[in-house]
Amino acid sequence: MTTLHEDSDLEEEDILIPETPEVFKEIISFQVDKGQGLLRIDKWIQQKIEYVSRQKIQTAIEEGLVLVNHKPCHSNYKIKPADIIELTLIKSRPQTDIMPEDIPLDIVFEDADIIVINKPINMVVHPAVGNTSGTLLNALAGYYKKNAHINVSENLNRLGLVHRIDKNTSGLIVLAKTEQASVYLAKQFFNHTIERKYLAVVWGTPLAPQGIIKTNIARHERFRKQFTNYPYEGEIGKTAITHYKVLKDFHYISFIECKLETGRTHQIRVHLKHLGHTLFNDFEYGGDRILKGTIFSKYKQFVDNCFEICPRPALHAHTLGFIHPTTQKDMFFEAELPLDMKTLLAKWEDYCKVKIKG
Repeated sequence: MTTLHEDSDLEEEDILIPETPEVFKEIISFQVDKGQGLLRIDKWIQQKIEYVSRQKIQTAIEEGLVLVNHKPCHSNYKIKPADIIELTLIKSRPQTDIMPEDIPLDIVFEDADIIVINKPINMVVHPAVGNTSGTLLNALAGYYKKNAHINVSENLNRLGLVHRIDKNTSGLIVLAKTEQASVYLAKQFFNHTIERKYLAVVWGTPLAPQGIIKTNIARHERFRKQFTNYPYEGEIGKTAITHYKVLKDFHYISFIECKLETGRTHQIRVHLKHLGHTLFNDFEYGGDRILKGTIFSKYKQFVDNCFEICPRPALHAHTLGFIHPTTQKDMFFEAELPLDMKTLLAKWEDYCKVKIKG
């Protein structure tokens, strides 16, 4: 199945390359928006698909894996409104050795086409080097094994990861259970029509109670596990747009909502740091130290206690909305704020009340 959108720190996937016994092809077509300006096709594809380099796209174009209006094109072709773009996408053949594990799952919705799960913290989405067990797919294998009417290997082979969220981000994730559902959902992620809102706790309070953050995002040149910001619509990176709104101001920290217009890797984390309000306890981006407040020992002890209460970046995938691949109905799901973030906010609220009284 096709993976077009990544919300994780995984390495680049092998897509847009020739088919081999280990991988298979899938062709998806798109019509360029009427308002699209002239843009080189290799750059247009790079902005649309995560984890694919411009060089790999150009190689794919040279090998005839990208068609415009059903004909091969060159990398310097400039797309025009109403063009039909056909992409030959490649995905590794499904693993057959995912071990079923008895891990509880919070299944928000399931039917014959999709399954929506409220993912807990400290859970990787699928097995990889260093994370061969305890993943969401291991848990799903265990879930299918318990249901005698479901064929474990058959369903895992069909399961489509159309997006991902980080290991330590809690909240909603949708997986496709059929090829048709995978393609349909992937198109929605590709076209940025999926509705996603996250809840976050950040250091300090933005000057504007709501706003839009627009930058390009690319992998950090020195720290390869991190991403960083570049000028919006520049040559480096991919365009990223985040809408934010302050829900509550605790002076030292803030509780905010982030709505994704695009879905780049680490987008919220990178954008909030760019705004000057890093995610609380985000160790990869410097949020695991005091960024607002005093350095007095009592305050430091209080913050350390808060880090223990929420021992991960304080980010939660709160809502998820999309069009159902079969019924064509609008689907909307909401996941309650997890206990660690609830407790964290309550702790800061009590602290602020004491400070005001004092």
